[in-house]
Amino acid sequence: MQRFSSPWTRVGCGLVLLNVLLFAATATAQLVVNPSTVNFGSVPIGNNMSKSVALNNTGSWNLTISRLIVSGTGFSSSPLGTPLTLAPGQSVSVTMTFAPPYSGTINGSLSLAYSVSKKIHGKGFSYSNSTVKAPLTGTGIALGQLVANPNSLNFANVQVGSSQTQSATLTNSGSGSLTVSQATLTNTSFTLSGLALPLTLGAGQSTSFSVGFTPQSAGSVSGNVVFTSDASNATMNFPLSGTGVTQGTLTPNPTSLAFGSVTTGTSKSLSETLTNTGGSSLTISAASASGTGFSLSGLTLPITLSAGQSTSFTVTFAPTASGTVSGSVSVTSNGSNPNLTISLSGTGVTPGTLSASPSSLAFGNVQVGASSSLSETLTNTGGSSVTISQVSSTAAAFSISGLNLPVTLTASQSVTFTATFTPTGAGAASGSLTVTSNASNSPLSIALSGTGTAAGTLAVSPTSLSFGNVTVGTSSSLNGGLTASGASVTVSSASLNNGEFALSGISLPVTLAAGQSTPFTVTFTPQATGSTSASLAFVSNASNSPTVQTMTGTGTAATQHTVDLTWNVSSGAVGYNIYRSTVSGGPYSIINSSLDGTTAYTDNTVVSGQTYYYVATAVDGNSNESGYSNEAQGVIPNP
Repeated sequence: MQRFSSPWTRVGCGLVLLNVLLFAATATAQLVVNPSTVNFGSVPIGNNMSKSVALNNTGSWNLTISRLIVSGTGFSSSPLGTPLTLAPGQSVSVTMTFAPPYSGTINGSLSLAYSVSKKIHGKGFSYSNSTVKAPLTGTGIALGQLVANPNSLNFANVQVGSSQTQSATLTNSGSGSLTVSQATLTNTSFTLSGLALPLTLGAGQSTSFSVGFTPQSAGSVSGNVVFTSDASNATMNFPLSGTGVTQGTLTPNPTSLAFGSVTTGTSKSLSETLTNTGGSSLTISAASASGTGFSLSGLTLPITLSAGQSTSFTVTFAPTASGTVSGSVSVTSNGSNPNLTISLSGTGVTPGTLSASPSSLAFGNVQVGASSSLSETLTNTGGSSVTISQVSSTAAAFSISGLNLPVTLTASQSVTFTATFTPTGAGAASGSLTVTSNASNSPLSIALSGTGTAAGTLAVSPTSLSFGNVTVGTSSSLNGGLTASGASVTVSSASLNNGEFALSGISLPVTLAAGQSTPFTVTFTPQATGSTSASLAFVSNASNSPTVQTMTGTGTAATQHTVDLTWNVSSGAVGYNIYRSTVSGGPYSIINSSLDGTTAYTDNTVVSGQTYYYVATAVDGNSNESGYSNEAQGVIPNP
């Protein structure tokens, strides 16, 4: 037994024992669970319910909760950090949750292990662990699940003023019964029938209902049947959609047919399309063409067109005399426009006549290898359009361009194209252009003539250029010349095959008369040491094109110069700085990377042909720098 100091020196042991025994008698049942029984009631399977439980220390000593245990399927608690000490009168809450995995009543318990402690006269006392339990109970219940088959209704196209009805089925796919208490439509274009509410469906049980669609106007309509029940999906939307369409309407494209001018004795056909632009089908029962020279083909009647569908046919105009003619196509159907009329017009004209201006083409003298071009104009001088289908030359030296065939010329309309003479040899040449068309005077012939003359020659002087040795990075230029002989020569271009050579002093193209010359310059700028060569090709219409001049040159390395500088010793100096400028008197720039401890410096960064000006300064041990010395000049040779 423990001994205690005064005031219990003599009888302290007995008093302490008495106090301990008294505490043990009054400290029981200090941890109280509130509520003492946690009843979750009925909870649907798949859902959960939570309740708060208070843990109260109702005693007069501290208690420490060392462990919280939850038993029973589907029961759980929020975390409680243990050990957790509660002072007298203190409480803490935990959240209990019930999530039933199956139907029926489920029982469990909340168990809490704790111990009691207290200090008496500065001494600590504790009692062995105690346990308090609170029963847990709840009932899992199964709910029904409302599903629809199909899961929506689409009424597609329903003509305005008429109705369409479709059916669907409601099924309880859950494991418990459900009761449908209400069904509400969200759009007045739909009606609901076949359901007597409220309606109870056992598990797996089904019932049918019908929805009617009566569109009041054209266009898309949507809505829902909203089913309200005590199923797990208490509110279920059943989507509805439909499209109201108007009566079929026949629309022609184009709205009229204009044939323009058609030559008598020929015909012209145009296509016409009829489209049902309404919302419902229509049937074409009859169609006919009126007016002299008009006829209709390609339409087999009767024919039914659904909404948006089209059919095409052909109307032909075959005038028998000149003059304007009008007529129409009449179409009968059961559409909203049962008697449709398409106007027709056309003009019969006499055949066109083609004339050429000038009536013949004379190219004169053209150098062999060159070409000469002349313009030719064709005009329709008749009363109807003329289509030119082909223009061909009877001689290879003559060609045409600028004429895209076939081309149609209305009355008095013209077209201009180019004829070109390109002689392949000296001497006279002749031929003709043959114009094929539907004119009354087809084929039309246009005479062609020209004389080929010999081509000139082009000489280059000198035939070879030698540049010798040229320092890399510098340039050397030599002159040359071009001379035409025999006939005039046109130099069109020139090309060099080596980038170290460049041509200047001549602007191309240039035409030289026979005996005439023009100078040019070639510059050699070597980029590397060593021998190199190139060729300069002049392209022209001369018989010896291209005319070539060759050239050679050698790149040599540039001479590297240096400037050697010396100066007298300066008393107290520990080193020297050297400055340089390209202008006498500065400004100067320092050129040594670090303090020079000698009285000599070599500048090896100089450029040929440049003059430099140098000064020096002395620096003592305290890094004090003197003023500039007298200026020295260095002239670098070139190269």
